[in-house]
Amino acid sequence: MTTNDSGSAPKPPAKDPWDLPDVSGLTVGVLGGTGPQGRGLAYRFARAGQKVIIGSRAAERAQTAADELGHGVEGADNAECARRSDVVIVAVPWDGHAKTLESLRDELAGKLVIDCVNPLGFDKKGAYALKPEEGSAAEQAAALLPESRVTAAFHHLSAVLLQDEAIEEIDTDVLVLGEARADTDLVQALAGRIPGMRGIFAGRLRNAHQVESLVANLISVNRRYKAHAGLRTTDV
Repeated sequence: MTTNDSGSAPKPPAKDPWDLPDVSGLTVGVLGGTGPQGRGLAYRFARAGQKVIIGSRAAERAQTAADELGHGVEGADNAECARRSDVVIVAVPWDGHAKTLESLRDELAGKLVIDCVNPLGFDKKGAYALKPEEGSAAEQAAALLPESRVTAAFHHLSAVLLQDEAIEEIDTDVLVLGEARADTDLVQALAGRIPGMRGIFAGRLRNAHQVESLVANLISVNRRYKAHAGLRTTDV
């Protein structure tokens, strides 16, 4: 008896992992968009043609930064930024991470949230990873935003390179973590909007701690070699 004779449907072919959605029409909000990392991401996405809104605690500060970035970037306070955006990148300092997200729970409900915060400490020996009670910054975000779709990505990017107008391409991969493939596919596609960049699925949010922690190692690499190191995943 064949499979079809038994009444069971044939197994559908596996989805191509590089079959990613068109995200060119999405509005990207960047919380912490006046800081180095957020500002750099906002600039790169806007330069690639994405609609970008940067958020700050003070709308005036956000608008000043937006005017400096150009490319149609808009500035708003954090709440307005979250409300008007389809996808929201969290690029705030770690020490303000929980407080910021708690205050925006309603505005971020139903949104795709991309957390790129790295919990780090610094002492005379250099940078070292911190372990949040929830396991990682991304897992803390997921706990604080139960009605949002939380992912993690964009941790290993040099703010210096992102903001350098003379650099055409950012030569790096972006590790993307999340619970739903539809969400991680969107984040991978967003990463691919930036020339030279590629989004790579790297597991569920429970694996975010080691991804966030690796930034401490990259800081050590950069200090030793006077570089702005990124990551590339081989054989993918």
